Amino acid sequence: MLEMRNLSKIYRTTTVETHALRDFSLSVREGEFVAVTGPSGSGKTTFLTIAGLLEDFTSGEYVLDGVNVHGMNDDQRSRLRNEKIGFVFQAFNLIPDLNVLDNVEVPLHYRRGIHGAERRRRAIDALERVGLSARMRHYPAELSGGQQQRVAIARALAGSPRLLLADEPTGNLDTAMARGVMELIEQIHREGATIIMVTHDPELAARSERNVHIVDGMATGIVEEPRFRSTLQERTASDMPLAGR
Repeated sequence: MLEMRNLSKIYRTTTVETHALRDFSLSVREGEFVAVTGPSGSGKTTFLTIAGLLEDFTSGEYVLDGVNVHGMNDDQRSRLRNEKIGFVFQAFNLIPDLNVLDNVEVPLHYRRGIHGAERRRRAIDALERVGLSARMRHYPAELSGGQQQRVAIARALAGSPRLLLADEPTGNLDTAMARGVMELIEQIHREGATIIMVTHDPELAARSERNVHIVDGMATGIVEEPRFRSTLQERTASDMPLAGR
């Protein structure tokens, strides 16, 4: 699903050169759940923005779902990002003047071949998946933090992304809300989604299949816990449906 080979990212000013990523290599299989951890300033955010095609890299190779993104212009990256990737941010990033349903529809307006009725159907289906179909006419300010994050997850799912990127998805939530959001992310993974989650919380990282630790812009430790290994067939055997489905 994702292959980075010897990737580097250098930020330059007239006086300073900062190496955010150095010879960074990572492979993520389809259907895998990977947690990315590391100290502040280690390169986690840079990795995520490059993985999400939000910015370019300086050297190396990045292949996303079979597509080599090297040399793509902004329009090409935007199109690929919109078709392949869903984002879940710590800050929710919902539009306060739009109700829940309209918020979920927003990214679909930029997808080729998806028109009004299909956008609405996908948005409603996504809200049902996260258990918020009864709140679709509410506005973000009328929801709890956990509910807003579920709306953000629904927005990401509405486009049927091949890859879900989550940046500290529980960082703004209390313990109970965070638990519910993580259970939802795990359920989405059990249904077959490929997920990369950046987190500073070792307890959350331990709930993934694999933990990639970044230090000084390099993936220095890749740990896989045997108790979390499973095939999709094994996962789905005991799955429970998402709330609201």
